[in-house]
Formats: sequence, structure tokens, C-alpha cells
Amino acid sequence: MNSKIAKTFANCKREKRAALITYTVAGDNTKSNSLKILNTISKSADILELGFPHNTPIADGGQIQESSHRALKNGIKLKDVFKIVKEFKNSNPDKPLILMGYFNLIYQSGENNFLKNCKDSGVDGLIIVDLPYPENKKFSIKCKKKSIDFIQLVSPTTSDERMKKILKDSHGMVYYISMLSTTGGKLKVAPKKILQNYNKIKNINRSKNIVIGFGITDKTIAALKKADGLVVGSQLCKTITNSLKKRLNTAKVLNKMVYKLKKKII
Repeated sequence: MNSKIAKTFANCKREKRAALITYTVAGDNTKSNSLKILNTISKSADILELGFPHNTPIADGGQIQESSHRALKNGIKLKDVFKIVKEFKNSNPDKPLILMGYFNLIYQSGENNFLKNCKDSGVDGLIIVDLPYPENKKFSIKCKKKSIDFIQLVSPTTSDERMKKILKDSHGMVYYISMLSTTGGKLKVAPKKILQNYNKIKNINRSKNIVIGFGITDKTIAALKKADGLVVGSQLCKTITNSLKKRLNTAKVLNKMVYKLKKKII
């Protein structure tokens, strides 16, 4: 499946750099503001992750929880998330967008209905945090039939045997969780060790695009830029929180931050 996500990684590799992947929460703090943020940061970000707001997160740290709380407080529903995606993709058809969230919203919506909405709105990939391998195999196949990448997750505790199976079944990219923590935590593992773990995964299957997430900030991104891609999320959510408190132009503030992050990995 030669997806937009895979094409983006190929372009980044030709430029000999890591892909910059950003994460924000859909509807934070309003639908219009969320769309403005996506349109603005997409100028520097290679791939956009958009979280659907959730009131019982498993892996989300405090910064992302706060973003979700703002969106939910303003009445953001799943249908609104798809509207934001569709409006963004109408203006940015070639920019890959990945939805990230939890399976119970998909279950409540119905798998087939959810995937239809993904396809109709232009979603390129899905990360479902609480649907691990191999329980996700049937859903992953459904995604593939809709030409939607299902992004598998691996961690420092994933065994080599399990890793081989996950990599074999992965689509556009694999998300490596750098440390055993929620998002936004202080990086507990030295970048050198993270890169060692990353290289171990690459040696198992070099054809797969591996991105590193959790603990990636402006202070750590340069040390990890040898990866295929790096995900920055909690720092962006924190910046949104601070800019809203100061009544600043959130999209403009984030645009400057993402531009600086991009410069650090080139």
C-alpha cells in the first residue's frame, strides 16, 4: 500500500532528514481554532497527528489531558473531528493526517461506520492506543481495505519475536514508544539508549518506517534526528495552554515553534 504516509517518508529520506510529526487534539480549544492550528503548522510539519478528545485516557499525560478537557468542555464530538479533518484535507489534500485515540469511541460508532467516516473525510492513518497486536489484526485488515494505514505500536518491553510479527503486519509507519511512561513525561532514558533500541528495531526490518514518540521536545529532538521520524505532542499542547492563558494567537505561536523544531532536525 503506497500511502501518502509512505510517500512522505520517502521524500524525507531523499532529503536525508527525519520526518517531523506533530500531535494536537481535535477541537482544542474550538473547532475553528483547531483547524487554524492544523493549517498553520502543516507548513513545517511533515505528518499531522490529530487526537480525538477523550475523557478516560490511558497513555495521555497532563498536557494532552488538558487539551482534551478544553475540547470536550466546548462540546466537541466525533462528528466534529471528522468535519475538522475534511476541511483541512480540502485545503491540504497531500498532507498526511493520522487520527489517534482509543477504541471505545470506534466501538460505539461501529467499526465500519467509523472507517467510512475516516475515508470520506480524508484520514490517512489511525493509531489506536488500546488496541494492541494481535487483537488489532481484524481491524487492521479492514483499514487496509479502505487504504487507511493502521499504525502499530512497539515499546522497550516488546520481545524480538513479537516485534518481528508486528513489523510484518505494519502499514505506513511503526510508532516506537521511547519510555514506559505517559506522554509528556520528562525523558527518562538517554537519547543514546533510545537510538540503540531504535536501531535494534530497524535491524529486524529495515524496510519499515520507525518513528519515536514520548518525551520528544525542543531540547531532545536534535539528539534523535537519525530516526525516520519524531513525534512532538505534549509540548505543543502545553504551548496551546499557555498561549490561551495569555490570549495570544495560538496558531501563530505554534507555527513559530514547529518551524524551529523542523530546523533542528534538518
